[in-house]
Amino acid sequence: MSSVLDVKDLVAGYIPEVNILNGCNITVAQGEFVGVIGPNGAGKSTVLKAILGECSVRSGLVKLGDLDITRFRAHELVERGVGYVPQNRNVFPSLTVTENLEMGCFLKPSVFKSRFEYVSTLFPRLLERASVKAGSLSGGERQMVAMGRALMMEPKLLLLDEPSAGLSPVLQDEVFIQCKKINAEGIAILMVEQNARRCLQVSNRAYVLDQGKNAYTGTGKELLSDPNVIKLYLGTLAKSTGG
Repeated sequence: MSSVLDVKDLVAGYIPEVNILNGCNITVAQGEFVGVIGPNGAGKSTVLKAILGECSVRSGLVKLGDLDITRFRAHELVERGVGYVPQNRNVFPSLTVTENLEMGCFLKPSVFKSRFEYVSTLFPRLLERASVKAGSLSGGERQMVAMGRALMMEPKLLLLDEPSAGLSPVLQDEVFIQCKKINAEGIAILMVEQNARRCLQVSNRAYVLDQGKNAYTGTGKELLSDPNVIKLYLGTLAKSTGG
């Protein structure tokens, strides 16, 4: 199966001469669900920011299919089929649900009606709350809005930055179910997640990052049963909140 995303030997950071990523490698095949876990400060969220051009890439390569997208900006990636759901400030609170979704296809407003219908089949709650301002929604509903907006341009790859952060266990389960539903539609997902066990349960494959580089990789099931991963990471990561 061909790759939709290839991150090769990536070295990146925010402050000159201070690297957060130290040779990170991640591959996402078409339609695959890939998770990224690791301790606080391991570089999990920085991987997504490096892909999106939101931090300095010192060396390495990021490819979307056959296209070198290293140092592309986020809006350039949206045009090429990449959706992104940030962890924080992921909705426009003063806009209604409908207006938030309209922002998701501002590059191609003609598709709004058909995409809104599609997103509403995935998240029926959004149709019920269409005229409500996003700022008054629950945390779980805001996450649905953020995911829905990222899907408005019909992405082939969805990047998720800790989608369960700050949610109750029940709402976390809902989010992971929604992610599986999106993936079942054929959309590849790269998900950075602080709930390590749940991430491994829903992912086809996963990477454990530590100090900005790959520590372990394998299928979700393999990593869940790996004694080293259990000992070093799974005991504490379930309650970890940093990235």
